[in-house]
Amino acid sequence: MKIAYISTYLPRECGIATFNDNLEKAVNTNYSDHSFREHSFGIAMNDSEEQLAYDYPDHVKFVIRQNQQKDYIQAATLINTSDTRAVILEHEFGIYGGESGIYILPLIHRLEKPLFSVLHTVLREPSYTQKLIIQEIAERSARLIVMSRRGIEFLTTIYGIASEKIQYIEHGVPDLEAPVVNPLKKVSSFRNHRVLLTFGLLSRNKGLETVIRALPRIVEQHPDVIYVILGKTHPGIVRTSGEEYRDHLKRLAVRLQIDQHLTFINKFVSEAELMDYLSAAHVYITPYLNEAQITSGALSYAVGAGAAVVSTPYWHAMELLDHERGRLFNFKDEEALAETVNELLDQPEALDALKQRAYQYGLHLRWPRIGADYIQTIHEFLEKKTIVKKAIRPIVDTDRIPEFSLTHASRLTDDTGIVQHAKYGIPNLKEGYCMDDNARALIMILMTYQRNKSKEALDLLPIYLSFIHYMQRDDGNFRNFLSFRREYLDEVGSEDSFGRTVWSLGYLVNCAPNSSYREFAVELFFRSVPHFKALHHLRGIANTIIGISYYLKVHPDDDLLLRELTDLTTPLLKAYKQHRSSDWHWFEDKLTYDNAILPLALLHSSEVTGDEKVKQVAMGSLEFLDNLTLQHGFLSPVGSYGWYHRGQDMPVFDQQAIETMAMVLMYFQAYQSTNRPEFIEKMFVSFQWFLGENILRVPLYDHETKGCCDGLQETALNRNQGAESTLAYLISHLTVLKGLELEYEYSPVDQKVEPVL
Repeated sequence: MKIAYISTYLPRECGIATFNDNLEKAVNTNYSDHSFREHSFGIAMNDSEEQLAYDYPDHVKFVIRQNQQKDYIQAATLINTSDTRAVILEHEFGIYGGESGIYILPLIHRLEKPLFSVLHTVLREPSYTQKLIIQEIAERSARLIVMSRRGIEFLTTIYGIASEKIQYIEHGVPDLEAPVVNPLKKVSSFRNHRVLLTFGLLSRNKGLETVIRALPRIVEQHPDVIYVILGKTHPGIVRTSGEEYRDHLKRLAVRLQIDQHLTFINKFVSEAELMDYLSAAHVYITPYLNEAQITSGALSYAVGAGAAVVSTPYWHAMELLDHERGRLFNFKDEEALAETVNELLDQPEALDALKQRAYQYGLHLRWPRIGADYIQTIHEFLEKKTIVKKAIRPIVDTDRIPEFSLTHASRLTDDTGIVQHAKYGIPNLKEGYCMDDNARALIMILMTYQRNKSKEALDLLPIYLSFIHYMQRDDGNFRNFLSFRREYLDEVGSEDSFGRTVWSLGYLVNCAPNSSYREFAVELFFRSVPHFKALHHLRGIANTIIGISYYLKVHPDDDLLLRELTDLTTPLLKAYKQHRSSDWHWFEDKLTYDNAILPLALLHSSEVTGDEKVKQVAMGSLEFLDNLTLQHGFLSPVGSYGWYHRGQDMPVFDQQAIETMAMVLMYFQAYQSTNRPEFIEKMFVSFQWFLGENILRVPLYDHETKGCCDGLQETALNRNQGAESTLAYLISHLTVLKGLELEYEYSPVDQKVEPVL
C-alpha cells in the first residue's frame, strides 16, 4: 500500500507540516519494505507564489501554490496517474486558497483514489462556506479522521455527516523519553528555577497574557519561578503585524514588574529539543482564551512527555486531561491559575502524580501506534471495497435533486411583489422591486402550480401579476424599477425587461389556472404588441419571441402574432449570418450575458413555425455554446467579468445563475425539438451547477434558506441571495422535474441492471 499525502511540509514552519511529517514517519515505521517509503510521496501546500520557496524533502513530488487554482488540478492528475492506493489529506481551512480554503474542492473532486481526510479543525459555528466545504470533503472521502470525540459530535449533529464515515484517532506524540541528563539544566533560564512553560506559534488567541497576569501572585509565593514562552510568532501574523503581540506581552510584564521572571525563546525547535524543554518544565500551561479548540498538538505533546499540564477548559483539553491527567482553570482567570500553580508547586507529590498519569496515558499516543491506526483504517476500507457491476443510472438522478421549496421566494415577496435584492438571505427592502424579477416570478409560480396545484403558488400568483399590471404604462410599454414606497423609478424599462414581461404574459395565457387570469393576461399582452416593432436588442427580441411562441401554442390561428413572430425571428437570423465564421457560430462578436436565451428563442420559434432553417441556426449556436461551456464535463458559463470577445480568452468569473437557467431551458427545449436524450443529460449537468458541479465545486443553492447565492466569484460565493438568482434556480429545478416526467421517453431499457458482487 502506497500513500500520497496532501499537506504543508517542513521546513515551512507550520503545525500541520510537523503533524504530517510525524504521520509519514509513523506509517513508515510500520513497514519493513523500504520500497513503500520510496513510492509514497507528498504534495506540498505553499504559502508563496514561488514553488521553490522551501527546500522540501525529496519525496515531495509537486508543490501547490495556495492561490493558483491550476496547481490543484495538476496535483489531482499526478495522484491519479501514480500507483498509490490511498490519499491522506491534512485539512485546515487556512492552508488552502480561496474563501475558507475552497480551492481544495476541485482537487478532491477529481481524485480517483480513496481519500482519507484528517480534520484539524471542526467548528461548532461554521460559516456557510466552511460548512459546505466540510460536507463536500465528507462526501468525497472514504473516511474523515478526527482527533477528539467532540469533533465526532459536531460532524454528526451540525454538519449532518454519518457517524460510520468518521474515524477517531488521537493526535500522536513523539516516541521519545526524557533525557537522563537534560542539557537545559545548564541554561540560565532553567538553572535554579522552577519553570512554567508554554510552547507553540504565538498569536493573540493563545491567551498568554493570562499567565503573565498570574505571575505576581505565583512569584510572591515562589520567587524562583520563571515563565518560558517557547516559539516563534505565527508567520501569517508576522507578515501583517510583525512582533506586535510579543512586544505587548513584554510591556505587560514590565508594567507588572515581573519581567525578570519572563523569558522568550524565539525559535522553532525540533522534537528532541522540545522533549528537553517539556521534561525540564515543572508545569506546562495552555491558557487559550475560549473553548473552540477541537485539537491542540501542543497539548498532546505535553501529555505525551508526561508534563504536569494546567489548562483552560477548551474542548480538547477537557477530553485529554480527563481522569486527573491535568488541571483546569476558567478562561482569562489569572487568580484561579495562580492558585492552581501555587498548589502544585507546594505539593511535589501531587505534581509528580499528575505527571505520571499523563505519561502513562501518553504511551498509547506515541506516533508508531498512531501510524498503525491509520494503516488499519485504510486497510479496512480497501479490503471491504468490492468490485461491482454498476447499474445504469437514470439520466436525471432524483437523489441529487433537493426537495423543491418556495420558502425563500416567499420570504422575498410582500404584497407589492418580489423584492429585487437580498443581504445574505434577508430581503433588502432599500433596493425595491423590478419588473425583470416579477416577470420571472410569475413564470416560476405558474410552473409550480402546473406541477402540484400548490395553494401557496396560487396565492402568490396574483401578487406578481398585479405588479406587472401596475408597471404597465398607458401606451402598453412597461416600466422596470419601483421603490419600496411604490414610487416609479423610471419611465420606460429596458428592452430585456420588456421581453421578459411579454414572456411571462404569454406563458400565463398558455397555462393560466383559470379563465379570469388568462383573460387578464391576454389584455396586458395585447396592449404591449405595438411596441414589438421597436425592439432592436437581440436579447429583448429573444425574450419576446418566447412569449409570443407560448401564446401561439394555444392560439395557433392568430395570424397577427404569427407575423410578429416571423418578423422578430428575422433579426436573429441576420445577426447570426453576419457574424458567423468557420470557428465562430454566434450572433455577435462577443458572448455577454443570458447567452443561451438566443438559441432558446429560435428553438421556440421553429417549433411554432416549423421553419427548419431557424432550427438549424438554433442548433448551430447551441452546439457552439455547448462546446464553450461544457467542455470539462460540468457547466462553466461565460463569466461576466469582461465577457468573451472573439479571438480572446473566455473569462471564467463571475458566473451568474441567470446563465445557468437559460442553459437548462435551452437543453430542455432542444430535447423537445429533437427527442435526443443527450439534451436531457446536458440539461441535468447544467442544473447541477447550482448544486456544486461547477469550477469551484461549491453549491450555490442554500439548503437552509432554500435560496440561491447570487454568483460564483473567483475565490468565493456571492452570499447574497436575491430574486434573480433564486428564481433562476427555481425555474431550473422545475424544468428538470419536467424532464423527469418524460423519462419514459428517453430512459434506457436496461437501466435496472442489478449490481453483481
